[in-house]
Amino acid sequence: MRILLLSIVSLLFVGCKKEVQAKEIAQSKAKTIVRKVPKTGKIISIDTTLYNKFESPVLEDFYAKFNNETVWQSEEDRKMILNEFSNAENEGLNPDDYRIKKLLAFEKKFSELSDKELVDYDLLLTYNLQKYIWHISQGKINPKSLYSDWDLPDKNTDVNKVLVHAFEKNVLQTSIDSCKPQHIVYKKLKEALKLINTFPKDTIKKIAFDGKIIPNDTTKAMINIKKRLMYWKDLEPVDSLTNIYDTKTINAVKKFQERHGLADDGVIGQGTLKALNFSKQDRKHQIIANLERWKWFPKNLGNEYIIVNIPEYKLRLVQNNDTIRKHKVIVGTAKRKTPILTSKLSYTVFNPTWTVPPTILKEDVIPATKKNWNYLESKNITVYDNNGNKVTSGQWIPSKAMSYRYVQSPGSYNSLGMVKIMFPNRFSVYLHDTNHRDYFVKSNRSLSSGCVRVDQPLELTATLLNDSINYNQEKIGEILKTGETKNVKFNKEILLHQWYWTAWSKNNQLIFRDDIYSLDEELYNKLK
Repeated sequence: MRILLLSIVSLLFVGCKKEVQAKEIAQSKAKTIVRKVPKTGKIISIDTTLYNKFESPVLEDFYAKFNNETVWQSEEDRKMILNEFSNAENEGLNPDDYRIKKLLAFEKKFSELSDKELVDYDLLLTYNLQKYIWHISQGKINPKSLYSDWDLPDKNTDVNKVLVHAFEKNVLQTSIDSCKPQHIVYKKLKEALKLINTFPKDTIKKIAFDGKIIPNDTTKAMINIKKRLMYWKDLEPVDSLTNIYDTKTINAVKKFQERHGLADDGVIGQGTLKALNFSKQDRKHQIIANLERWKWFPKNLGNEYIIVNIPEYKLRLVQNNDTIRKHKVIVGTAKRKTPILTSKLSYTVFNPTWTVPPTILKEDVIPATKKNWNYLESKNITVYDNNGNKVTSGQWIPSKAMSYRYVQSPGSYNSLGMVKIMFPNRFSVYLHDTNHRDYFVKSNRSLSSGCVRVDQPLELTATLLNDSINYNQEKIGEILKTGETKNVKFNKEILLHQWYWTAWSKNNQLIFRDDIYSLDEELYNKLK
């Protein structure tokens, strides 16, 4: 009987506790914001059935916090919002997406609006402000809906939290601005958009020629090449144009090539031709696509982080907003792309072995091995079965080739070089050294199978480990001489960002990189 009574009391207690929690949640949701009587305008009750046409729970939740009454009595606040919408192009957005014409028409005759029209205006203004905050804080499109090889942290802006804070603290403009990306690259992209809008209408015809053009060549294509260089302000304007590839034009081409990340040798090859044939409209689309992309990236990059810009073939190590190292990198080809991701460095491996990944096995190693078993020996690759036993040439069965494990021994010939830097990810990629360091002199370094190969990786690793006693350059050299594989954990948080952007501005000049994975125009078209 006593046990039964205790059970009943326990159930009653749990039931009451749940009921109290449910009431607290309901009260929290129903909590309304206490407002001062507005200096101008009037507060009007809203018929809650009007929310239905917007199909937006976020809108309903917002007005529930304000007792289902209109909120935009302040002319200053309304005009602040309308100004944001009117200038949405500065963020790479379209003012028409926020019903700007309809809203401006409401505002123009605000003093004459009926109560019904005031409610309609209030709802429309809030709905589009919520949409705008969403767009500037995390973009119009979710990258996961577009790409399978992107792995960025989810962003889910609490729009109403932003707006309630703005009301309670009277900081509407500050709250809106805080939702925009604050990274220097985003700001440089906005500058690039302003800059490209200063260029006149582009009417220059496409340039076409075979092969390449070298200094002092004479060609009909040179006229339009000079026009294009003058248009982009790489070449000073001249009164008359000739077909001769002269010294002034050579210098202008070198300047153009440098701005586009091309080999600035003055030779006009197909890569330079491709960049020359981009119109103003093409480049503007590219900038807008990159502004959208930067809205997807996390706002907090960390106190210390590595950031790799894949199309720039560049890695930067940043500490407290100061870039302390820059390294050239080699990235994945268009067929075997380097994934876009954010992660955290976990450990480094000196004298790494290399377990050949499935794609390279299927497309490279196994076909070569079928032709000649000596291929594996020449690459110092050992084959193991599922039980960890070595597989000899006589035991190797071609039909079961994918079931074996292929491991390359440590050494200077190893595909990973002398060091690799590991971080959690679902793509089995990492940063590493290479046995083809001569590739870093190339201007087009989209050459790997997905991992990022780093120039001068030992110097980078020593900086990351930040241990001048145990892992200075001399000590690292001694570890490498042993030939033994050694793992070393990082003793602090270092984030890694492998990202993708192809445009920015520098010193009032437009900077572009080749869209090596053909993402820009496709993204722009989806934004329209």
